[in-house]
Amino acid sequence: MRLFFKSIRSIFRRRSSRAAVPERPELNAPVHLAVIMDGNGRWAKQRGLPRQAGHRAGSENLENICRLCGKFGIRYLTVYAFSTENWNRPEDEVHALMDLFVEFIHRFDVKMAREGIRLRFMGDLAALPANLQKIIAQAEADSKSRDKLQLIIAINYGGRREMVQACQTLARAARDGRIDPADINENVLHDALYLPDVPDPDLIIRPSGEQRLSNFLLWESAYAELWFSNVLWPDFSEEHLVAALQDFANRDRRYGGIKKS
Repeated sequence: MRLFFKSIRSIFRRRSSRAAVPERPELNAPVHLAVIMDGNGRWAKQRGLPRQAGHRAGSENLENICRLCGKFGIRYLTVYAFSTENWNRPEDEVHALMDLFVEFIHRFDVKMAREGIRLRFMGDLAALPANLQKIIAQAEADSKSRDKLQLIIAINYGGRREMVQACQTLARAARDGRIDPADINENVLHDALYLPDVPDPDLIIRPSGEQRLSNFLLWESAYAELWFSNVLWPDFSEEHLVAALQDFANRDRRYGGIKKS
């Protein structure tokens, strides 16, 4: 087993040891970047490795992308780590993912503190294993004062579930007389979502060749720019991120209006 993980680390080091991407002029980076971390299983299969090895490689790449977000001045990074539908995967893979979340938090904590990264989570957290819930709560409390980048991990997250739970919250408030149903508008509903203080994503990236949101940030993505790549997530590098940011900088974001001449 020790030899197995040593081989995984060597694969990752070979990918990370490529020549660094040259410094580029400052980019007009998004305030909030969201990423659907897709393709871990396929990455592992291509190398004759178990799917868990792909998830591990993907978590290591997340550390790299966090560093790059800080470099480019991105303030929020939300990553889709485990969806409400992912419980349908094989039981051993689900258990391995839960263990990997715990390991990621412990292993990355010192680096996050050094780089000023605040760790937050969004999703139906009450359905997670009790030990993971405890670790999540502690990680959020310990990092609350950090202010360079907020890393938001969407775990047991589904956009539809988020909206249903927001509606249930407002329905209970109306039933108890704390709110008039006539006063419910977009702002009120937004405030009932998981993290209402976080601005909507400006750019959503999905690697791996798939071109859909897959129940990710359905409300928040109303005016997000979308960028797709055929690269599998563990191989998504600085070069690919820069390409996405450069493309984003050239988008004409009118939010349904027209640009004044």
